[in-house]
Amino acid sequence: MTQTSTRGTGHSSRPVHVRLRTRRTGRWWPEAIAMACWASVLAVVALWLSGRGVQLLGSGPGDLLTSLGRLTGLVAADLLLIQVFLMARVPMIERSYGQDELARRHRLVGFWSFNLLLAHIVLITLGYTLTDHSGLLSEIWTIVTSYGGMLLAVAGTAALTAVTVTSVRAARRALRYESWHLLHLYAYLGVGFSVPHEIWTGSDFATSSLARVYWWSAYAVAAGAVLVFRVWLPLWRTLRHGITVDSVVRESPDVVTVRMGGRGLHRLPVRAGQFFIFRFLDGPGWSRGNPFSLSAAPQHDRLQITAKDLGDGSERLARLRPGTKVMIEGPYGRLTGEHRVGDKVAMLACGIGITPLRALLEDLPYRQGDAVLVYRARSEPDLVFRAELEQLARRRGITVHYLTGSRIPDRDSWLPWNAAHLSDSEALARLVPRLREYDVFVCGPDAWMEAASAAALDAGLPPAQLHQERFTW
Repeated sequence: MTQTSTRGTGHSSRPVHVRLRTRRTGRWWPEAIAMACWASVLAVVALWLSGRGVQLLGSGPGDLLTSLGRLTGLVAADLLLIQVFLMARVPMIERSYGQDELARRHRLVGFWSFNLLLAHIVLITLGYTLTDHSGLLSEIWTIVTSYGGMLLAVAGTAALTAVTVTSVRAARRALRYESWHLLHLYAYLGVGFSVPHEIWTGSDFATSSLARVYWWSAYAVAAGAVLVFRVWLPLWRTLRHGITVDSVVRESPDVVTVRMGGRGLHRLPVRAGQFFIFRFLDGPGWSRGNPFSLSAAPQHDRLQITAKDLGDGSERLARLRPGTKVMIEGPYGRLTGEHRVGDKVAMLACGIGITPLRALLEDLPYRQGDAVLVYRARSEPDLVFRAELEQLARRRGITVHYLTGSRIPDRDSWLPWNAAHLSDSEALARLVPRLREYDVFVCGPDAWMEAASAAALDAGLPPAQLHQERFTW
């Protein structure tokens, strides 16, 4: 396998004492959160049962459809609130799942909620039509124009439909991140517009004080989480730390590094490997936030990000001027050393995925010779931070392997074409001997990460020692 390797010797033979950081969240937290979500759905079903939901199923076709429409509507509303809460950036939930798993669950819950919402609309409309012995179009007009909060509910449904349609994988790929993110904010409008309809026309609110307590509490928790963790906390941290751009460095024709300074940044609960959502107050478009991983270990007065020109948000970084004020939201992500199992680390990076791994190599504790970096890029000029990585390798005793070249044709592999004679796992075992002794961190494009992760597991790496986080949207 053709490669370029660098072996750091280090400036000191004195061993580094490795003390792994303790976990801040217990392993039982994801299960506890999942159980709480299921409990809320069961509570909604119990409220439906207490409101004669089952009895109405046998009272005729109209009541049957109406009762089922109530049930689907209530569960849809509950799932929608769960969806909002999951993405409210609550630190405990974020650390428990990680952004990639949280986004997957958020998307799954969202599609179920939307499908149940459609079922609610169809069942309720047909149920009312049969009960009132009216025409379908006439009944739809009566419901929309005569029932309290229905015009707002129609607007909310339209907003949720736009969010759901643009969340389909094909639609996400066709949209820029900035456009998708703006459209996704309509979900909050959808939730807000549904509240008056539920209060004014929902039989549960009208007849059950217990249901009113439950739903007001659920809305309050979801709204409170959004206001605290998506609005107040980012504003407070932005004002407290006063972050501004110090310098902008062009790493390559399409990669730029932005260095920022601020007050008391050591008070931020940030670790190497995490990311922030940044908003640069430099003119039009400042309100659109973009996620960028830290490309260097955070310092007491410095933050650094490095990004490739992949869209409007990253392209504008090259035009930033020193002194530009910065709003931050975060830190987020769990691609950190918090869940390390052993003392040795191996970093598998592809393209701009080197950014969080470079920060980890700089920050994590490990002994001389106990770290390996495998860096995949299309060509030598595409190796970002090469001089810094080799300096870091000499200082900390890191073995660095550069793998350059085009992809292997007709094969989903993490290797370049000149390694086609090797299997993915065999190549990794050669690059990182005794792989089972390492914690392996993987970052890069999604397809490449899947291939590299599969290779690590096929080579015998225990799953608990594989650390990755996909920054998909």
